[in-house]
Amino acid sequence: MFNMDARQMEKMMKNMGIQTTEIIAEEVIIKTKDKKLISLNPKISKIKMGGNEVMQITGDFKEAPLDKFSDEDVQIIVEQTGCTAAQAKRALDETGDIADAILKIKKEEA
Repeated sequence: MFNMDARQMEKMMKNMGIQTTEIIAEEVIIKTKDKKLISLNPKISKIKMGGNEVMQITGDFKEAPLDKFSDEDVQIIVEQTGCTAAQAKRALDETGDIADAILKIKKEEA
């Protein structure tokens, strides 16, 4: 369609007021309502035009379920019980509540 090299294309875009910037990132995580989309070593272009910014992300994405509990939730249980993070996560998954998870782990230790 167009017969121009990258340099000519960049000059034409600049004349139209369009700026592009490459962003170096190690990982991109997009959280939706029910899952996460994760891309390791993505290629990201930030495009500025007409006062707006657009991000274009290319790369291989994989889907993962959302974590139900935060790292802080897990840390609270670890601090209160002395258990491992894996044990805290397992108790949270089973009980669905921080306080119940702490009680469950303490009961198991007794």
